[in-house]
Amino acid sequence: MSYTCFANHYDRLTGNVSYPERARYFDRLIRQYTDRAELILDLACGTGSLTVELLSLGYDVIGVDGSAEMLSVAASKAPGALFLCQDMAELNLYGTIDATICALDSLNHIIDADKLSRVIRRVTLFTAPDGLFLFDVNTVYKHREVLGCNTFFYENDDCCCVWQNEYQEQDHLVQIDLDFFVKEEGERYRRESESFCERAYEREELEQMLHSAGLEILAVYGDDTLQPPQEDTQRLIYVTRKLPPERGGIAANNTKKIRIRRK
Repeated sequence: MSYTCFANHYDRLTGNVSYPERARYFDRLIRQYTDRAELILDLACGTGSLTVELLSLGYDVIGVDGSAEMLSVAASKAPGALFLCQDMAELNLYGTIDATICALDSLNHIIDADKLSRVIRRVTLFTAPDGLFLFDVNTVYKHREVLGCNTFFYENDDCCCVWQNEYQEQDHLVQIDLDFFVKEEGERYRRESESFCERAYEREELEQMLHSAGLEILAVYGDDTLQPPQEDTQRLIYVTRKLPPERGGIAANNTKKIRIRRK
């Protein structure tokens, strides 16, 4: 999925997200569980808003996304990062990274469980020994009770968006249809549309994938806090660590550390 239209409007739709605050949150978690993280993989980096903030915190960052349109925006915002256009399930790096962050429910966009399992294993493959994989996912509660079959409306000076959802109880899928109305000259508007699905995974299924990939679950937090999840938690944050091969981990594909020369 290229998100050709979505790339033009993504930053508008996520305008309520404080990327500096999210970056500091992930930075706090990384520092809590390791003292050896220098190189970060921003997986499904989108338009690079989180990448920018991770760079400002002193990390070297590789941004990976499957949308060339998204990466075009990201490269203009974060010239100090290295960006790669790759499908997450086909992740292929030049060496190992210290930690991976996958934020803003990007893994929920993978609605095939086998593909999600491959993504997790590819991340593990390119993670240095004892490296971290941190990610967030929408919960079943959010898909059922918040997104559901609801319609949302967003508006700013030059564009408005009608967001329509259709919830399917089986696999907790939400079909999302976005219609953008972009203001042109006079009273004319141009309509652009995007559609995609998101899936909420039961914790047991997701955690089995993590264990199978040789990842140790260090913590699961709720809604960008350091508190355990509750029944009405909308977002889970996982902190996992790669196990050594002798404990069931996957041997790194290449133990050579990637070096990024900033411009």
